[in-house]
Amino acid sequence: MARESFDKEIQFLRMLVLTSGAYSRQQFAQRLGISVHTFDKTIRRLKDIVNTVYQQLPQEQGKEFAETLRFSYYESADPMLLFLYRAKSLKESESHRLSLLLAAMQDEARTVMELLDACCSDLPAELSLPDEKTIRSDLKYLEEVGVIVKEPGGRPYRYRVHDRLVKELTYEELLDLYDYVDIMANTQVPSVQGYLLRDSVKKALQQTGNAENVTGEPFLYKYHYYSRILDEAHLFTLLGAIRQRRKVRFLYFSPRTRKSYASKNTNPLFERETEGKEVVMLPLKVIYDHQYGRWYLLGSESRQGIVKFRLEGLTQLNEDEVVPEETFNEKLHLLEEKTRYSWLIDTGRPLTVRVRFFSPEAPQPNFVKERVLLQGQWGHITEEDEVSFIYEIKVHGTTEIKPWLRSFGSSCEVLAPEHLRRELIEEWKEIAAYYESV
Repeated sequence: MARESFDKEIQFLRMLVLTSGAYSRQQFAQRLGISVHTFDKTIRRLKDIVNTVYQQLPQEQGKEFAETLRFSYYESADPMLLFLYRAKSLKESESHRLSLLLAAMQDEARTVMELLDACCSDLPAELSLPDEKTIRSDLKYLEEVGVIVKEPGGRPYRYRVHDRLVKELTYEELLDLYDYVDIMANTQVPSVQGYLLRDSVKKALQQTGNAENVTGEPFLYKYHYYSRILDEAHLFTLLGAIRQRRKVRFLYFSPRTRKSYASKNTNPLFERETEGKEVVMLPLKVIYDHQYGRWYLLGSESRQGIVKFRLEGLTQLNEDEVVPEETFNEKLHLLEEKTRYSWLIDTGRPLTVRVRFFSPEAPQPNFVKERVLLQGQWGHITEEDEVSFIYEIKVHGTTEIKPWLRSFGSSCEVLAPEHLRRELIEEWKEIAAYYESV
């Protein structure tokens, strides 16, 4: 599966879950910026992925496509959109070739020529046969991602599957490892690699002959942010670009636009303008907003300076040129200065927010103060009495801190700045109007 179609399917799945089937085929295709024919092809492709992922299950336990993507609050303990990551984001020939290579190295270490013979003898007739250079490239890729390991010794080098750790653990140790990975994958970010590791450990448990003891999950989680997992498709590419001080190029769709994807037009007769924005920028930081489950990319652009993008709007991501270390450090220092007092990623004008928090009546514990001290970042309490306390914090703009202040309800009164106080007064008046008697 090509990189472009992977972008398309990420946006496709996000919209399918968020709209819960409310769009028709025509509306769905229009919102994505694709044709109805491409919509139907994508549906068929996703059906193939689901069948591939769940083909090892008995027929009565297999998941139909509609069931897999149906949004059900109480039945989605496992992130349903993760199956896209389990699918092979490779060409069909690469999928077959890598599967054959791993199968050949499963029982014993093999040389490159032995693996070439094994691959050529078992590859389907309709696919082209690989050469030695292709096999070496595949082995280098598998070694980089940690799937295989090179045996010590001289030439010819021998390669084996890197699974000795799992094989040397007892059943009880594997069970403890599975429970630990399950907890961490569901509570930490990023999560995708943790979920994949959890599935691998679960398969290892089933191979021990104790499959009936693995079916019951000791911990059940309700996953709230499906978009967060989909956005991790770009996360590691961006982190790699930051480490290498490399610019990136992508097509960006703002959350305000009516489209979230546009297909590549290779035929000049059918070229059309897209609503996306072509961006070339130097990535500097990736930040996760735990409150809304969103990933943000912060970096520097030649014309606009410091720029911010939501990862959910990135498509057709590619790496570009490397910049000198001095340039990278200069841009990073500028970003840190502009976000020194950011509640999250705001780069507005620095100002001091002054708030009065009202304490609950005794003998209740002062949960308001406990929450302010826990979540208030670098702010501090300047005055305090039995009834209330004054909290001050310096921030870049008020956009990001306002939802936090608003969440305290009547326990919070903004004293300064004046414009923030007026904004909250108008918002509470609007809310009060909703509850007026009819």
